[in-house]
Amino acid sequence: MAAFWQQRGRRQENGGLGSVIDGLGSVFDVLLANARLVLGVSGAAVLAIATLAVKRLIDRATSPRDEGDPKAEQKSLEESWQDLALIKTTPKAPKKQRREDLSEPLPSPAQPLVPGEAPNPRGSSAPQGTPQVKSSPLHCLTLQEKLLSHSSQLAVPEIQASLVPQLARSICTQLQNFLRSKYPELPFGRLSLSGALLDGLEVLAADHIHLMLPVVLDAGLWSLISGEDTVVRNPQYWMIRRIDLGYFPRGCSPWDRFMVGRYLSSSVLNETLHKLLVASINWPAIGGLLGCAIHPVVASRELKLEVKHDQVELSITLFPVVEMEGKVLLAVPPEGLVENLWLESFYRAEVSRVKELDAGDAGARQLCLRILNGACRSQPSLHKLGGSPMAHVILHLSDTASDWAEESLADRFQQVLEELVASLEKGVLPSYFNPKINLFSRLLEEEIDEMGFVLYRAISEPEVLLK
Repeated sequence: MAAFWQQRGRRQENGGLGSVIDGLGSVFDVLLANARLVLGVSGAAVLAIATLAVKRLIDRATSPRDEGDPKAEQKSLEESWQDLALIKTTPKAPKKQRREDLSEPLPSPAQPLVPGEAPNPRGSSAPQGTPQVKSSPLHCLTLQEKLLSHSSQLAVPEIQASLVPQLARSICTQLQNFLRSKYPELPFGRLSLSGALLDGLEVLAADHIHLMLPVVLDAGLWSLISGEDTVVRNPQYWMIRRIDLGYFPRGCSPWDRFMVGRYLSSSVLNETLHKLLVASINWPAIGGLLGCAIHPVVASRELKLEVKHDQVELSITLFPVVEMEGKVLLAVPPEGLVENLWLESFYRAEVSRVKELDAGDAGARQLCLRILNGACRSQPSLHKLGGSPMAHVILHLSDTASDWAEESLADRFQQVLEELVASLEKGVLPSYFNPKINLFSRLLEEEIDEMGFVLYRAISEPEVLLK
């Protein structure tokens, strides 16, 4: 009974509004009945849609709500937004063209008034000498066109491309001279620059470069042991073992001072060079001579220098490197208790092979690699995927896809993305030069998931990588 009286009270409160609504409904019906005669077919359709939406809004506002449904108010709001969107998106009826309108010149865009000049009453003529702005028709670019356009935006600024190698070579010379004076007994080789900037593969900014410091070993006193035969069970690492200690005791090699056990320790060598960079070299004086500020990074495990110039900021990383038995080994031990391991680097072989293949078929592998490296550089979640992994995927794909002409860049770009997603799903990317090596072995599971999500989306929307 209480519910009955409550509903009756509602009807009484809305009684006045109901009569008004009934009156509006009859007006709408009359309008719709005569709209076709007055407005034509298209105008009548527009009016009908708008009228229907307004009537639905009014009906919903006056209809009793179900107080037992907590979502009733939210539903009415959502439906009201849908109706408003229906009104906004209703197409406007095109204006009927008259035959005489076709012979009249199109109005020119309004020109801004010059102070002190009277407005032109016609507004159709522009002052002589003023260039007319023509609107170009909009069109959708293909992926091929987007890639080629994006590649032109990846170029390193010219001032950086010329200044960074010059600064790095000057620092390299100063460091070489200091090493020879500080450790004349150690046969360090000649320092050299390395990195994507020198190989034409750097993109966006030249803000880092590598210094390679050769560690010259006597092949008769040292030999290599694969990481597969060590506790790490990783074929990308190697150990450098001292041999024939019975015939050539400790001290026969100048590098014996860096041994731990019977192995040349990459960690001990790095610690010695780190102390030298931080405490022994007068970097303020060298920086003043070169017109820049040079600061060694104390807290880093790497041998790193930060260089600040008026026009560039540069990070220089020093790598002791051993070349033996056709291997290029860097003093980059893994984190943990194992300190005698050396990391095998394929960078030189990667760049050489990519350029060799491009030279053989006038291919666009380097262009594709630069675009992908640019995407990894601009996407924080893909930082660890740039460089070596991208080069190895392109090299793998080159064995199966023969057409690498610039006209096929879009197809090859798509294929690289698909190969990367497939590799991330398995968590395995074999090295092109040693299939036993998994280039994803040092990635965390969360990093792999995030990379896979971004690249999976990029397969259907490549534009997300070209921002």
